Amino acid sequence: MESTLETVFRMESARIIATVTRIVRDVGIAEEIAQDALVAALERWRRDGVPDRPGAWLTATAKHRAVDLVRRRETYARKLAEVGRSLPGEAYDPEPSGPGDIDDDVLRLVFTTCHPVLSAEARAALTLRLVGGLRTDEIARAFLVPEATVAARITRAKRALAKAGVAFEVPYGEDRAARLGSVLEVVYLVFNEGYAATAGDDLLRPGLCEDALRLARGLAALMPGESEVHGLAALLELQASRVPARTGPDGRPVLLAEQDRRRWNRLLVRRGYAALARAGDGRRYGPYALQAAIAACHARAASYGETDWTTIAGLYGRLMELAPSPVVELNRAVAVSMAEGPAAALPIVDALAAEPALDRYHLLPSVRGDLLARLGRVAEARAEFARAAELTRNERERALLRGRERELGEGTA
Repeated sequence: MESTLETVFRMESARIIATVTRIVRDVGIAEEIAQDALVAALERWRRDGVPDRPGAWLTATAKHRAVDLVRRRETYARKLAEVGRSLPGEAYDPEPSGPGDIDDDVLRLVFTTCHPVLSAEARAALTLRLVGGLRTDEIARAFLVPEATVAARITRAKRALAKAGVAFEVPYGEDRAARLGSVLEVVYLVFNEGYAATAGDDLLRPGLCEDALRLARGLAALMPGESEVHGLAALLELQASRVPARTGPDGRPVLLAEQDRRRWNRLLVRRGYAALARAGDGRRYGPYALQAAIAACHARAASYGETDWTTIAGLYGRLMELAPSPVVELNRAVAVSMAEGPAAALPIVDALAAEPALDRYHLLPSVRGDLLARLGRVAEARAEFARAAELTRNERERALLRGRERELGEGTA
């Protein structure tokens, strides 16, 4: 029963917190009420069994508790008013509506937690926690930072929002534009956690992918003139198209080179192409549109062997100029290895070994192991796959990496 409850809460927590935030106007309190509803469910469901609609049960319980809290506040405010005092900021007034208002409560929550009063790192961490339902260790893996750092960011972010009186607001005009970069980043990170889970027994968490896709589509409808919004939507559509082929019947990961492309969702591919076209002139693509263009190259190839790796390597080069990061450079190295051979890519990967951010990143030794294996340096390759298996916290990936290590045998070349 506990596992069922955990699964349901993971799937529904963003909607529950968003619904409650609309009522109590404080994301920190909303998260506490959502957790209270979770405890209530644990007690009730043990006794009465899991209800037919567990998500609706959790939401209704949280809403009732939120309304009770607001009523207590209003009663207290009235009593204070009777003796000539006021309680600023406590009234529960309906938020304004107008042209361009956001109808999706979860999307409202994203914009709220991406308020400029927070640092960029705090916005991302808090939004991933509340909207993505990610644990602090999962967020730490996404940012390649210590877990304690993420926990501190989330705590400080909730305090900062409360201190500044930031409520469940609808941003307009310049305010909305100022938050857009952070919003796009967290939607992208939520999708990535669903597409390649950093921990657990499953490679995929499809619910997170679906939530991120819905948010990206909502943003595209809300801000049709923003190129990077369409770029992000295109990227997520194209990446999501591969989900059916990413795992086998037993849940084991299937590498891109081995995927049956007939299983790729062609409707999502077409949606991705259309969104990329709306992103504008390819010569002026931003980072998300460039990544979408890379995904489009893969989608256009009838097979892995027909992939235009030279173009992909060039696109990664442009991406490094706009948004340099060690992870992007690692991806560029993979493309270079396919376009020019593993010997051309190995120096790029070796240079990344000095990057502190990649010190515990399992894909660095995984890529290096693949390059070494292709160069015939079997013993070194096996050592790299072993290290990658130790670093990953996803059981499916660990099994895949150990399998690659075994396949290389006991060679000492």
